[in-house]
Amino acid sequence: MTTITAPTADTTAARKLPSRRLSVAPMMDWTDRHCRVFHREITKHTWLYTEMVTTGALVYGDVERHLRFNEEEHPVALQLGGSDPADLATSARLGEKWGYDEINLNCGCPSERVQKGAFGACLMAEPQLVADCVKAMRDAVSIDVTVKHRIGIDDSESYEFVRDFVGTVAEAGCSTFIVHARNAILKGLSPKENREIPPLKYEYAYRLKREFPQFEILINGGIKTEAEIDQHLLHVDGVMLGREAYHNPFLMACFDQRYYGDPAAPKTREQVLAAMVPYIQAQLAKEGGRGLKLNSITRHMLGLMQGLPGARLFRQTLSDSKKLALGDANLLLEAASRLTLPA
Repeated sequence: MTTITAPTADTTAARKLPSRRLSVAPMMDWTDRHCRVFHREITKHTWLYTEMVTTGALVYGDVERHLRFNEEEHPVALQLGGSDPADLATSARLGEKWGYDEINLNCGCPSERVQKGAFGACLMAEPQLVADCVKAMRDAVSIDVTVKHRIGIDDSESYEFVRDFVGTVAEAGCSTFIVHARNAILKGLSPKENREIPPLKYEYAYRLKREFPQFEILINGGIKTEAEIDQHLLHVDGVMLGREAYHNPFLMACFDQRYYGDPAAPKTREQVLAAMVPYIQAQLAKEGGRGLKLNSITRHMLGLMQGLPGARLFRQTLSDSKKLALGDANLLLEAASRLTLPA
């Protein structure tokens, strides 16, 4: 498995990318490169997104630390947080040079820290600024520039608000919108509460697709089952899963066959674990001296046995601090041996 640690000559244009029919949402502290490698062992075609990376981290910080990823992660998108068109253009250009397949602008995060940086969900109040940001990035790169946003902010929760937002941003050349179908409450709710308390209004995303049939509309928010995915795909172009993909990742095992027509049989859970062992061994050998711990990778895998008898014992084994301290990737196989896996 090749880790990209410098800008690559490989270009998205040289790769045939699947549709965005299914994707896994960018999630802070969760969808790091180790998580994405794990998810890629389960599904080959589902789009994966980085955690949000701020423009400041790229313009002034350690670019390699934030942008390195594994070649096997494709298709993979870089999500940016920022509101300065010039900085976003610079960051998007870096993302393309490092080999990412898409640049996504975060217009949906409601956290106070993000608001203080004048980006995230609060940008929905300034659609023309978002349009300027999108144009700057589109002028800087040849890969797709997309926007992930809410359906409204605070008291601005009518369909017309999100319709006008999409219309304005589209004028800058954006044609793919990822709609988190909840309002964002910028004051009084935590990010966690903002994912749970504002009601889901899937119909807003459906209406956007009807009103803007020429655009690619993806829906996100509270989606947990294949049946729900199937229902949404009757109305929009794609579905982005969030926390369900993290807590119950084997849900994605059927995606390649079911949604992309891949004839290959999905891997079993046991095969996924076996594939992760050499990856973990290589990562620990390379970066163990720089502070990488076994738990930094295995923490993303605790939900693999979700719903199976013995799943709790699997999680307990992978969470055993004494075993984790030994740094032996074969702990995965030991954990799996505690339960009978289905064929």
